Amino acid sequence: MREALLAHADGSARVDELLITSDAAARHPDLVTDAAALGVRLTTATDDVVAALSETVTPQGVVAVVGFLDVGLDTLVRQGPRLVAVLADVRDPGNAGSVVRAADAAGAGAVVFAGDSVDPYNGKAVRASVGSLFHVPIVTGVSVSDALATLRKAGISLLVADGAGEQDLDSTTLLHRPTAWVFGNEAWGVPREVIEQTDAAVRIPIYGRAESLNLATAAALCLYASARAQRQ
Repeated sequence: MREALLAHADGSARVDELLITSDAAARHPDLVTDAAALGVRLTTATDDVVAALSETVTPQGVVAVVGFLDVGLDTLVRQGPRLVAVLADVRDPGNAGSVVRAADAAGAGAVVFAGDSVDPYNGKAVRASVGSLFHVPIVTGVSVSDALATLRKAGISLLVADGAGEQDLDSTTLLHRPTAWVFGNEAWGVPREVIEQTDAAVRIPIYGRAESLNLATAAALCLYASARAQRQ
């Protein structure tokens, strides 16, 4: 909630209303004070109303109504990002939100929700981002093919995380370039036709006996590898 108000304060987001229970207002008077100072409308709501809006088992008693945050893909590429995460048909909101959080931590310039990926404003996705949704530009409403073509035209290299990739994350020499990492669906990965649109398929080495890594963990490793290489 604080991240939403901070984003409202710096003009990167618009908080239209804060709905808060009496108990939550007593626990978090700073939220009430900050919202009032920013001119955000405050509404006292019942526990049942806030719980229904929160879409979670243990609501914290406060909900913000925030305007959409996404930007157009053309707007994004004009900003010249050096690191982008592309979600290709990623359906799980927890994974998607966690990738946004990892991208934020790695200093990425954007996360693209492409194809049939989950809505970034899904309640679980928002919670999993832990506020990072307000820090990283989000792109929605674009096909995977169009997203990759636009990023390539902007001079951004395209790497796909693939367990059968021909290059190893520990030894590839491609990470220092402006890069868009493509992460695929949790169940079936990245389709062959999408892999063929990229510059290289990169695998994360598995040193133990685990069969694979989950999407969010794999994304964090790949994004941080690029972030380190670009800062050397």
